[in-house]
Amino acid sequence: MAINTPITIAYGDGIGPEILTATLAVLHAAKAQITTETIEVGEKIYRQGYTSGIPDDAWQSLQRTHILLKGPITTPQGGGYKSLNVTLRKTLGLFANVRPCTSYYPFISTHYPHVDLVIIRENEEDTYAGIEHRQTDDTYQCLKLISRPGCERVVHYAFEYARKFNRKKVTCLTKDNIMKMTDGLFHRVFNEIATEYPDIQAEHLIVDIGTALVATQPERFDVIVTPNLYGDILSDVAAQITGSVGLAGSANIGNHVAMFEAIHGSAPDIAGKHIANPSGLLNAAVQMLIHINQPETATLIENAWLKTLEEGIHTADIYNTQHSKEKASTERFTQAIIERLGQQPSHFKPVHYKTGAYARIECYGERKRAVATKVLVGVDIFLDNATDSPNQLAEKIKTLSESLQLITITSRGLKIWPQITGEISNIHHCCCRFQSTSDLKHLTPITYAEVLRLLVKLNQLGLDVIKTENLYTFDGEPGFTLAQGQ
Repeated sequence: MAINTPITIAYGDGIGPEILTATLAVLHAAKAQITTETIEVGEKIYRQGYTSGIPDDAWQSLQRTHILLKGPITTPQGGGYKSLNVTLRKTLGLFANVRPCTSYYPFISTHYPHVDLVIIRENEEDTYAGIEHRQTDDTYQCLKLISRPGCERVVHYAFEYARKFNRKKVTCLTKDNIMKMTDGLFHRVFNEIATEYPDIQAEHLIVDIGTALVATQPERFDVIVTPNLYGDILSDVAAQITGSVGLAGSANIGNHVAMFEAIHGSAPDIAGKHIANPSGLLNAAVQMLIHINQPETATLIENAWLKTLEEGIHTADIYNTQHSKEKASTERFTQAIIERLGQQPSHFKPVHYKTGAYARIECYGERKRAVATKVLVGVDIFLDNATDSPNQLAEKIKTLSESLQLITITSRGLKIWPQITGEISNIHHCCCRFQSTSDLKHLTPITYAEVLRLLVKLNQLGLDVIKTENLYTFDGEPGFTLAQGQ
């Protein structure tokens, strides 16, 4: 007798309770070998004072089961509330977000009937770290953080996924023509790991043209791997062009814990009306079953779902007069799937998941390499400069340090001293770059004590220092970019 796998479930908000109830009904009818324990997350928990939308005792359940099947949740409007999804992904180490996007033509209307692609999105880093600051009265900052281990984990996972599911190509999307260090690192890691998978075609595209091609030629893609923000946007684009965001499931995979959810939101405007489509969460549950090594049950459910679609039993969001035969409520649609368990679709190709296909893809991002020699060679000092012109500011500060030279002053990355290279629209936010020498090929070490002495002198002048960023070389190569116009 098979041993039941314990899973944690969270009903969420809006339509969450309706679609999770429907999904669990299908799982139980298919005799999925699971036992469930319930946690409460979402809007009610936010209102109780938990700023991340999850109470302390919920973490204990996740530590026991390592699996979460979650309905969509509502994050209250206004400041002070952190995204529950981001908190779960980062706290639980869910580094890979896996979003299959498939066309179900002609039963689901789409201009692209042959789409079958998977987007694998880095899930912990990038701008989704949520580190933001208001630095001046009118300038705000969001930090984009990319690490080598983070890149290695998700890229390695993408190639392992492609191999396990017999995919032929992995495409990397970045914006490394502009963000040469952060996105450049992701691209370099992709190139390095691709050499270990000679059986899989690898390509790289800039994310803007890549997104345009997903929207116009989606059939050319197989597996896409990309940093966090791009992946979030891209997966919604891909899901929508296949016919409906409401059909897509999402797996958030870590080495020890995994979370499964629909990619759509909580849709409070239709909550309680019995018209919500449970397909997105049901497809996420199929991913969950494969992950916990119950591929036979996953196969049974997905084939029944496909059979229901092709027989024209559709919820209101996908109903169309040409191919729909019945506009079904949430409950009726769920019952139709249950009635078709054990049947196979005739129009769609039946699915058949193999044992072990999804489970145990572990990627730790610990590839051995020599650690670079890191040397402090300068500092960027950001000022809220409300009174001085760039020339006046430079005259005040360029002789403050004997060991550090004022190289340039920029505003939002554009050089404004020496010589203004463009129209200055916001000189209050200034970055003053000090280096040991202006020659990037011969930068010499400095001590942090020299930076501190410079900061003291700036303070004595009454200048408003809002941030500092140390400048380093790594094995002699500058670990910082030049300003536009420098």
